[in-house]
Amino acid sequence: MSHRPHELPDAPATSLQAHPDATLGKARSENFPVAPVFLPRAWRGGLMAVYGCARLVDDIGDGDLAPGGRDAVLFGLDPAAADDRLAMLDACEADLWRVFGGTDGPPRHPLMLALQPVVRAHALTPEPFLALIEANRQDQRVALYGTYGDLIGYCELSAQPVGRLVLALTGTSTPERIRRSDAVCTGLQITEHLQDVAEDLGRDRIYLPAEDMRRFHVTEADLAAPSAGASVRALIAFEAERAREFLNEGVPLVGSVHGRLRLLLAGFVGGGRAALRAVTAAGFDVLPGPPTPTRSGLLREVAAVLRTAPRKG
Repeated sequence: MSHRPHELPDAPATSLQAHPDATLGKARSENFPVAPVFLPRAWRGGLMAVYGCARLVDDIGDGDLAPGGRDAVLFGLDPAAADDRLAMLDACEADLWRVFGGTDGPPRHPLMLALQPVVRAHALTPEPFLALIEANRQDQRVALYGTYGDLIGYCELSAQPVGRLVLALTGTSTPERIRRSDAVCTGLQITEHLQDVAEDLGRDRIYLPAEDMRRFHVTEADLAAPSAGASVRALIAFEAERAREFLNEGVPLVGSVHGRLRLLLAGFVGGGRAALRAVTAAGFDVLPGPPTPTRSGLLREVAAVLRTAPRKG
C-alpha cells in the first residue's frame, strides 16, 4: 500500500507575485494535469513549486522568458544577459544551489525561493533539477539527435526527473515505480515533440532521430512545409507508436498507488494518450500546428487508464 502523501508547506506569499505567476500559468497548456484541484491545497502547492522551477529552466532554454530582462536581474545579472541562454542557465544553477543551502544567501529568484521549503520538507536532492538544467544546455548545443537511443538519453535529462520528483513528493518512490514513471515521462516528452515539430524547427531543433528521418526519406525541408506529405506522416505515425508503448508501461504504475495519487498519475498517462489520439485524428499532420486533445477526449482516456490499471497492494 502506498504511503499517505506528506503535507507540503505553503510557499511564502511574497514569493509568487505577478511575474512568476505568468510562468506558473503555463501549467494550463500542458498535456497532463500539473496540480489538479482534487489534490489537497498544500500538495498542489508543492507540485506547482517543482513545476515553477522546471518551467523556468525550460523558458530560459527556449528563449521564452518575459521581455525586459527581469529574470536576469533577479539572478543578479545585467538585464541584457537574459538573451544569453547559457549564462542564464549557469545563473539558474547557482540559484538552485542556494535552494539546497548554498553559502551566499537565500535563493534570489521567487520561483526558486518557493521551491526551498518543499525541498526541505521532503529532503529532495539536487540531481533531478540539475538534470533539467543540463537538458536545456544540451538544447543549445544539439540541433538533431542521430539515433533513437540518443533521443532517449535526452529524455532521461529533460523528462524523467519530473516524474521522479512527483514520486518523491508523495513518498511513493520504489525502484519499480521509478522505472514505470521514467517510461511515462519519456512517452510524454516524445508526444510533445511530435506535437511541436513545426515550433521546434523554428527554434532550429529537430527531435525526430536522424536515422528515422533517413529511413522514411524525410528531409528538413519536408518538415518546413505548410502541411505534411506522406513520408512525414508515416514518420510521425511510427514515432507516435513508440510513445504509446512508453505510456502503456505506465498503466501498472497507476494501479500500484491509491486515492488521489492514482487519479493524478492516471491524468499523466491519459493526457499523453489523448494527445496521441489528437495527433492520429489529424492524420499525423502536425505541421500546421500542434494537434491538441479535447477535454472530453482527455477524460475518456483517463477513465480508460483507471479502468484497466491493475490494482496492487
